[in-house]
Amino acid sequence: MCLAIPGKILDCEEIAGIRIGRIQFGGVTRKAYLDYVPDAVPGDYVMVHVGFAISKVDEQEAERTYASMQMMGLLEEELGPSSVTIPAPLPSETPPDTSLQRGTIT
Repeated sequence: MCLAIPGKILDCEEIAGIRIGRIQFGGVTRKAYLDYVPDAVPGDYVMVHVGFAISKVDEQEAERTYASMQMMGLLEEELGPSSVTIPAPLPSETPPDTSLQRGTIT
């Protein structure tokens, strides 16, 4: 499955007229094309789909989306199992209720 994953732009460069950024996804860093988000700069968060940053998102939305994808197990499929980490929850967020386990009725 191909999903857009939120990541933080660490730096960017221009190669042969094409903007390329180094994007951090938790513990994984990959390069992505930035031409679809011309106003994106280092420090911004972007949604990356198949190697292309397709939109900007704010930091809180990026962290919420990343955490949700982590909980659903979707990041391992997209980024690989060895380096996927989840950012710490924002202070305003409450941790998910883990009292309901699959197959358990209470």
